[in-house]
Amino acid sequence: MTALVPVPASQTTDATAAPFTLTASTRLVAAPSSHATAVLAAAALAPLIGRTLEIIDDLPATGSDIVLEEVAEGGPEAYRLTASADGVRIAGGGQAGVFYGVQTLVQLVAASATIQATVIDDAPRFAYRGVMLDVARHFFPLETVTGYIDRAAALKFNALHLHLTDDQGWRIELATHPELTRTASATAIGGDPGGFFTKDDYARIIAHAAARHMIVVPEVDGPGHTHAVGLSHPELVEAPVITEHITDVIEAYGGGMPQSGRPYTGLAVGFSSLRIHDEATYAFLGDVYRELAEMTPGPYLHVGGDEALGTDPADFAVFMSRATRMVTDLGKTPIAWHEAGAVADLSPDTIGQYWGYVAPADGMDEKARAFTQRGSRVILSPADAIYLDMKLDPDSPLGLTWADGPTSVRDSYAWEPAELIHGIDERDILGIEAPMWSETLRTAADLDSQAFPRIASAAEIGWSPARHEQRTWESFRSRVGGLAALWRRQGIAFTRAAEIDWS
Repeated sequence: MTALVPVPASQTTDATAAPFTLTASTRLVAAPSSHATAVLAAAALAPLIGRTLEIIDDLPATGSDIVLEEVAEGGPEAYRLTASADGVRIAGGGQAGVFYGVQTLVQLVAASATIQATVIDDAPRFAYRGVMLDVARHFFPLETVTGYIDRAAALKFNALHLHLTDDQGWRIELATHPELTRTASATAIGGDPGGFFTKDDYARIIAHAAARHMIVVPEVDGPGHTHAVGLSHPELVEAPVITEHITDVIEAYGGGMPQSGRPYTGLAVGFSSLRIHDEATYAFLGDVYRELAEMTPGPYLHVGGDEALGTDPADFAVFMSRATRMVTDLGKTPIAWHEAGAVADLSPDTIGQYWGYVAPADGMDEKARAFTQRGSRVILSPADAIYLDMKLDPDSPLGLTWADGPTSVRDSYAWEPAELIHGIDERDILGIEAPMWSETLRTAADLDSQAFPRIASAAEIGWSPARHEQRTWESFRSRVGGLAALWRRQGIAFTRAAEIDWS
């Protein structure tokens, strides 16, 4: 049985039956509704087979063809892949299902041009399977973001959370406030060059993701992580709050003390805050949220809410209540980091994103439970498991270690969402998300080396059934090792973690 990641819900292989063999006459046969997926399939298979498959619309298929079709069975992301001497048929419950069936086929073909007779029935465990990319601490250009989308979609992720604003920079052009990118986008951590996405860039990211059945979730963080706002709107932000924690971080990592009106290029967090009781703050946010909502077809808008150490707790509650209700009034569902769970008057549809540890501490679990107690759900991003920017081991040249030390591949795999937080079970979980913060990351190769292979853990935890005979560490480390050749052909600069069986 070919190693697949994520492991499918069900796979039956008949070693006695004649297999499917990809030959020089193999074509992609697709109904018009599946043509766009067929184009992506041909592009994904080309580096594996040395040619681009011809795409035929709705002609009778032969025994060597690959048929893509949509059927009214299962959910929109479900699919059935059948391979035999009669050809390959991928039948999706929707176009997303067809696309995910193609991703499974790519892994099968990467292993061999001859595929044993097999039937795969598959569907995701969780509705939301996300990756997050921080483009604020270090900026990544359009082609890097679309490349990251390609990598994530191939592992059946369906959401890209873009962290667009932070103390170090504002990275999204807005017609209502062009001064934000004009004054607050030029720098990054360490004094590196900054940058921003034009509205056209953002539209292209949206389109690229949508073609691969991913939504984009934009985040404008607040009330903290807002020093960059003050570069163009000093009237909207408080003076930096310098605590012993801030001083310790600066002593450890450098970057200098934050100063009002000057770009910040260090790593410290928690010193900035918007002015909570000034109506100008909410007029500004109204413009930002409204335009971003208009630019974003997906259902979610992330309002941040993490590490607001420079904001009084009572003021934090006022801000989060107003921010989430503003987003709800725009017809979007707000997402907030789990700290917002402490706010009694939060918009009740707000989804909480938990970033605490696998063993919750400091009341983080209580704040996460508050979202579900209001009738909403949570996204799980345990920092010591699937924060992809953590060091893989102590000698890793990139990454940080604040999330309980380095995170091994086994650490990234050894957690179960429904058992993470007492009182939060399967029905309370919208999904999982693997964030990539960029304090130490500058290039696409940096993203690859930090994400791979640990991103595969998040992919499998989000997609595959919790109870499956192959959902074990030994099976996973072997199956991930089997993807090495495919990842090389896809140009992924993955890290050859010692824990994985690359043989």
